[in-house]
Order: sequence, then structure tokens, then C-alpha cells
Amino acid sequence: MTAPVLGRDFRLLWAAAVSSRFGDALRTPALALLAATLTRDPRAVAAVTVAGQLPPLLLGLLGGAYADRWDRRRTMAAVDGLRAGVVAALAGLVATGRAGVAALAVAAFLLAALGTVFDAASFAMLPAVVPSAALPAANGRLQAGTAVAGGFLGAPLAGLLFAISAAFPFTLDALTFAAAALLALALRPSPRPAGHHRAPNRGSVWREAWAGVRWLRRDPVLWRVTVATTGSNLAISGVMAVLVLYALTVLRVPPAAYGLFAAGAVVGGLAGALGAGRLAARFGTLPALRGVLLGQTVALTGFALARHPLAGGVALACFAAGTTVWNSLWSAYGQRHVPPELLGRVGAAQRVVGLASAPVGAALAGFAGEAYGVAPVGWAAAGIFALVTGGAWRVLRGTGSRAERRTEPAGRP
Repeated sequence: MTAPVLGRDFRLLWAAAVSSRFGDALRTPALALLAATLTRDPRAVAAVTVAGQLPPLLLGLLGGAYADRWDRRRTMAAVDGLRAGVVAALAGLVATGRAGVAALAVAAFLLAALGTVFDAASFAMLPAVVPSAALPAANGRLQAGTAVAGGFLGAPLAGLLFAISAAFPFTLDALTFAAAALLALALRPSPRPAGHHRAPNRGSVWREAWAGVRWLRRDPVLWRVTVATTGSNLAISGVMAVLVLYALTVLRVPPAAYGLFAAGAVVGGLAGALGAGRLAARFGTLPALRGVLLGQTVALTGFALARHPLAGGVALACFAAGTTVWNSLWSAYGQRHVPPELLGRVGAAQRVVGLASAPVGAALAGFAGEAYGVAPVGWAAAGIFALVTGGAWRVLRGTGSRAERRTEPAGRP
């Protein structure tokens, strides 16, 4: 089987997404480091992190509505241009010593709020630049590129650049947003989706936003896949919330080797992203999703059983591979199945519903780790994954295969 030819516009879209992700990976740890240098109050430091986590849940649906209202190519360019301006202003405040915790929190909130529009527009833009049959592979390559930019390049560089100058990571982040805006503008204009002019009550953006939720809720397959994502994110966020403590105390990873341990998960995620298209082509999207959940349950059980850094690292890498495959195939199925004029809103609804359990899982893991130690968190996550897998295998078996046959293209036109 030959690899799909994704074309010039996909390369531009990929480069824009990877550039933005690289900047995010520089800015996020730099914000935390800067907050810690300004205050030792844990509440203030946490407030900066929370300010960047709230917009996807609070404003994600609105971001999808605006992504469907406006020209998506220009929207992506305008949003990244605005984000470049926000980060450049923050870099100026940091360089002149006038940045306080409040300014960091406001910047984090604004950047995340603008990001909801960019994410919805880029999700809806992808089917316009690649053939339908190539969507799993295209999503996988996007996942792979952002994993490399964030895990291998941006995150390790953030601390080094911050040590040179506190303003340096933010200045570079502004440049990456500006580059991403120019790359988005270089995309060829795509025709407006059929039926776009029939959006109900253009004066009510909330009504348009909820149209995406209603469509998602009425589609049995996509809704069940989204609910499975919500359940799996409950477990994933719990593990990630205590991962550093789990690695140091349960797996006995030496502190100096924790970066290498975490890098193994990035390698696993990269391998999964690059193989997502082949899995979809070989088994079909929905059967592959069911298989991925089963494999992740086995990997997470192995992680809970492990008491050695190598065994735990391999299990975590396998689990991360399944996560990127799931994200790639889940996105591709929605992009193929949802009407083009609703893609931004339905994609935003998928993300909001799918991420709703993440803060709950993190909080529960924190309380459980305090009360019982972090080792039981691994077993609890494996148990949740087993329940999600059992439910998904049951509800996606019949209706899923029929729906996929209905929407699966015969091949490239």
C-alpha cells in the first residue's frame, strides 16, 4: 500500500500547527517558571495554570461557532496574528520587569481563548485540503509533528531559554505565532461549505454553537466514541496528575532520569501517530478504535503492575501510542462524517465533552494519592479503562460498522 499524497496545502497547514505547538511548548513552562519567580504562593502560581485551562471548557463551543461563521483560512491567520501580539506584549512586560501574576493569568486566558477558535478552524479546514481517504494519515502526521515540536524540542528548550533571559521564550513564541499566521494565509482559499448560508439565526452565536452539540448528540456512533473519550480522559488525567510522583516513588526512576522516562512516552506517541493511517486502512476506523482501547487497557494494567523504570516506561510508551492513534482516528471519523458547514461546531463539541472529565480525574487522583498513596491510582486508571473498553466494544460493534460503511470512501477521486 502506497502512502497517500497529501499535497502542498496540507504541508502548509502542518507547518502552521507545528509552529504554534512549538511556541506553546516554550511558553507554558516559561509561564510557570516566571510565576514561581514572582511569588511563592501556590495559589497564585496555580491560578496562572488554571487561567490557561478554563477557556477550552468555557468557550470551546463559541470557538466552533465562529470557526463555522468565518472564512477558516483567514480565521486561522487572524487568530495567530492576535496571539503573536499578545505574547509580544507579554514579552515586553517581562523584559522591562513590569509583568505581575495578574498579567500572566490574563495572557494565559487570552491565548487559550483565541486557541479555541484556531483549533476549531484548523480541525474543520483539514478535510478541505486532503482527500477523505487520507484523513487518518493526515491527522496522524499532525499528531506526530506536534508531539515532536512539543515533547522533543519546545519543552526541553524552555528552561534553557528562560535561564538566558526570562523574556526569551515569550519572544520566540510570538515569532512562531507570526510564522503560523503567514503559513495559514498561504493556503489556497477553499469554497464555503454547501448549506453554510442556511445557518439558523445568524444573530445568535450560542444557538449556532448548540447546533453542534445537538448534531453530535443525535449521531449514535460519534456520540458513543465521544463518551468513550470522556471516560478514557478521566483515567489519563488522573495518571498524568501524579505521574512524576508515581515514577519517583513506585517505579523508582532516578530524578536525573525522569526526563528520559517522560521522553519515552513522547516516542510512543510519535510511533502511534505515524501508524494511525495504516491501522485505519487495514482494519477500518471504528474497529481500529476498539482495538486501540483494548491495547491501552493492557498497557495501563502493565503500568500498574510494573515496579521497575524500564517496564513502567515501556508500558507508558505503549499507552501513549494508543492515545495518539485514538486522537487521530477519532478526528478523522468526525471530519469524514460531519457535514462541512458544521465541522467547526461539532469538532468543538467533541473536544469540550471529551475534556470535561480531565479536571475531575486530576482532582480525584490528587485526593486519592494523598489518602492512599499514588500506587492505587494506576490500578484505578486501569479499571476505568477496562470499563470504557468493555462498553465501547459492546456499543460500537454493530452500528459502528454500518455507519462506517456508509461514510467510508471507496478511494481517492
